Amino acid sequence: METVVSGIRSTGKLHLGNYYGAVKNFVQMQNNYNCYFFIADYHSLTTHPTPSDLHSHVKQVLVEYLAAGIDPEKATIYIQSDVPEITELYLYLNMNAYLGELERSASFKDKIRSQPDNVNAGLLTYPTLMAADILIHKATKVPVGKDQEQHLEMARTFANRFNRMYHAEYFPEPYAFSFTDKLVKIPGLDGKGKMGKSEGEWNAVYLSDEPEVIRKKVMRAVTDGGPTQANETKPDAIQNLFDLMKTVSSADTYQHFENLYNTCQIRYGDLKKQLAEDMVLVTTPMRERIKAIMNDEAYLRQVAKHGAAKARESAFSTIKEVREIIGFKSF
Repeated sequence: METVVSGIRSTGKLHLGNYYGAVKNFVQMQNNYNCYFFIADYHSLTTHPTPSDLHSHVKQVLVEYLAAGIDPEKATIYIQSDVPEITELYLYLNMNAYLGELERSASFKDKIRSQPDNVNAGLLTYPTLMAADILIHKATKVPVGKDQEQHLEMARTFANRFNRMYHAEYFPEPYAFSFTDKLVKIPGLDGKGKMGKSEGEWNAVYLSDEPEVIRKKVMRAVTDGGPTQANETKPDAIQNLFDLMKTVSSADTYQHFENLYNTCQIRYGDLKKQLAEDMVLVTTPMRERIKAIMNDEAYLRQVAKHGAAKARESAFSTIKEVREIIGFKSF
């Protein structure tokens, strides 16, 4: 059975972009693959080096993974920092990662522009840590968003480089994977780019958001004066709303508003009200499960402990073999 690895940063709550872009696929994958899903608390320190409450963020994401349908009896769900073997492999990969290729990473360039006062080594070596997350379980399939495709390409580079340098066909090449054969990108409500907390609190709809919060966020979404001619091309902000509707609404609902737009009869207020109600409908079952699981401390401890043990068993095997390949031996 092929191995799948993926994770979500622990900087806060899961939003619809996380759910449709990754977690919904995870729920399907766990029935067909050997899955490792982790909460990336190490990664979060690259942008939040002094988190106000790291543990509560990790707990929130763990709860929401479970509420969204990840089954700890089918998949291995664990916290990244519970598996120290990951950082050991990260060290080995860094020894064979070159400054130039790390500096050319698109995400590194973006981050040094967005946080010029915190250009840390973790940002630079983010691709090697991501590679370690994947290679520690010798995964061949990695569900990633479009913004992570370059990192996955670098993971393949590091895996192949290790194999060449040590003359061992050890690490397999990992590839992007989605049950839909398409990497999903969920737009945000600001009309500019993808949904995400880093883009502003009002840009994302979270799985735990109460209905009134969802309605307020959607009604604030950016729109324009409306089309002036039939079948007019939609501006980005309007296309984003239609893309969101295509994701959460029925096909009939989407087509209804598409027809109104194409005939210049669209009323954005009606569209946003419908979109908000469909988002409320989608998130309600998960929101109710989040509330129930959040208060079950014994269950959460059991899940975290069980996941760490399973992940470390796999990781220990890899590190043992990697150390032998490199030449580390005990006296």
